[in-house]
Amino acid sequence: MTERLQKIIARAGVCSRRASEELLRAGRVCVNGRIAQLGERADEELDTIEIDGKPLGGRPAPVYLMLNKPRGYVTTVSDERGRKTAMQLVENCGSRVFPVGRLDMASEGLLLFTNDGALMQRLIHPSGEVNKTYYVTVRGMLSGAVERLEAVRDLEGEPIRPAQVRLLKENGSEALLEIVIHEEKNRQIRRMCRQCGLQVVRLQRVAEHTLCLGDLKPGQWRYLNDSEIAALKESDDT
Repeated sequence: MTERLQKIIARAGVCSRRASEELLRAGRVCVNGRIAQLGERADEELDTIEIDGKPLGGRPAPVYLMLNKPRGYVTTVSDERGRKTAMQLVENCGSRVFPVGRLDMASEGLLLFTNDGALMQRLIHPSGEVNKTYYVTVRGMLSGAVERLEAVRDLEGEPIRPAQVRLLKENGSEALLEIVIHEEKNRQIRRMCRQCGLQVVRLQRVAEHTLCLGDLKPGQWRYLNDSEIAALKESDDT
């Protein structure tokens, strides 16, 4: 069966589908000895697919793990500025895996990694409507903050879906909010808070889809168990 090359490459665990498209644009992928084009299809059982002259290996065993990303790490495979990356924290997992979505450098918490390219794409696509839950400590205009945040529908001209916001605790000049969003616009929660007169002191993702961070310590990771993987896939199929 023929499939788009970027899908085949991502599923093989070489890189994400987006990065696979860049490999194709750069002319680094060959099919049966010929440089392949973006959008081209191939049959991985019948065709010889090579990247930089090396045959594409068979499908690796799927790996699923979660990391509690600390602050100070960027969520990229590599960083041209030499900053620490979340990839470095999971490099001893035994497989080449990729982050599902992002957490900015100043944010922390649950970050899923996998080499299952198909599942990764479905989870990060807006149509998946994946819930992401954050604990956000804020300062500033605390009175009416929940209502203001829930009313945000536009970020600097970019439409967004409404967030669910709940006040968990208020202590003097600071408040702890639970914010649930379905999209993952660039720095979305920080931009929402700034727009509502709030300064983010701490931002931690505590749950995503069917996964919860639990008591995993910052900088530590663990493999998902069978029931977590099954729940992730079952809810993705609904």
